[in-house]
Amino acid sequence: MIYPSAAMYPFFNREQLLHRQRIVDFAQEHLGSRLRDFDRSGTFALEDWQRCGAQGILGSHIPEAYGGKGLDATTTVMILEALGYGCRDNGLTLALGGQTWSVQEPILIYGNEAQKQKFLPRLCSGEWIGCHGVSEPASGSDALSLQTTAVKSDGGYLLNGRKSYIGMAPLADLALVLANADPASGKWGVSAFLVEKGSAGFSQSEPRPKTGTRTNPIGDLVFEDCFVPQEHLLGGEGIGMSLFTQTISWERAFIHAGHLGAMQCLFERCVDFAKERRQFGQPIGNFQSVSNRIADMRLRLETCRLLMYKVAAMKDAGADAAMECAMANLHISEALLACATDAVRIHGARGYLEEYGVERQLRDSVGGVIYAGTSDIQRNLISSLLGL
Repeated sequence: MIYPSAAMYPFFNREQLLHRQRIVDFAQEHLGSRLRDFDRSGTFALEDWQRCGAQGILGSHIPEAYGGKGLDATTTVMILEALGYGCRDNGLTLALGGQTWSVQEPILIYGNEAQKQKFLPRLCSGEWIGCHGVSEPASGSDALSLQTTAVKSDGGYLLNGRKSYIGMAPLADLALVLANADPASGKWGVSAFLVEKGSAGFSQSEPRPKTGTRTNPIGDLVFEDCFVPQEHLLGGEGIGMSLFTQTISWERAFIHAGHLGAMQCLFERCVDFAKERRQFGQPIGNFQSVSNRIADMRLRLETCRLLMYKVAAMKDAGADAAMECAMANLHISEALLACATDAVRIHGARGYLEEYGVERQLRDSVGGVIYAGTSDIQRNLISSLLGL
């Protein structure tokens, strides 16, 4: 077993390493038992989600006063990475990371006391599922050019519009939605709203079939004169751009934490296979075409891990880390796709067959270069922060 090792994680103390091992053991024992069937049918593992809530995983970064554990960003990332290593369900780990950083974190930062008390305990416990409604049919990378409107009404707002390509949208109990309350002001008129499932005028589409992370349903949120009470306005009118800019950095940096653990698991699997599989009278690991791919996988894994935990340390220190967040998203997503491709090639025909699970890792990795900002957007952001 290559993972975990104190030498590989010098930034963790003994207590953190033991906690990580407990999370790995929990994930291996209790999560992903029906993954193959759920992947085929596109079914979300609700019971596993609730187990993670009961384990305190969803509330890792939320203060105890709101139902969480009050852990720092570094330890929370460690937990999500450990889950990704122990649980083969990448859709589940993506959903856990998505709610942690793109729903709970904005409520924690921008919510008033009543909003925090009402929503965070339900999200942390796993009772509720949250989603983040930003992307629209005509605005993806250009997120703040959104067309969804919020018109002032007696006691609140009426929302009209459609959000598309939203992870967990078909199942969400709570949607954090960006809408423009002052279209004449452009992106400066964008506000954030907390919309509960079952609200009049609010509907959620059926899941839309997709290539990978099939156990994490994706769909649309539709608003037709959907009334949102004033008390569900998050952070004040016109705060949407600031909220999006600040909180997206958390998602960009750490949305791949679970996939980093999956990358470690995939690497170990390739090492074992290269030692066991024999061709031409010797292990295939003796051939440079195989061993060099594995060497590249190890290099990607280590650089990804160091970059992610550097960002976590910066966040814990209160640093903005916008560039580092973009670099982490870009590097980890691209590295995961490269490693999954190499894994299929190393395993040959077995890597191409569904029964071995390697091809699923490749399918699941493709979306990583798209969500939380495409790789091209991350490169643009890095260049912009360099003054180019």
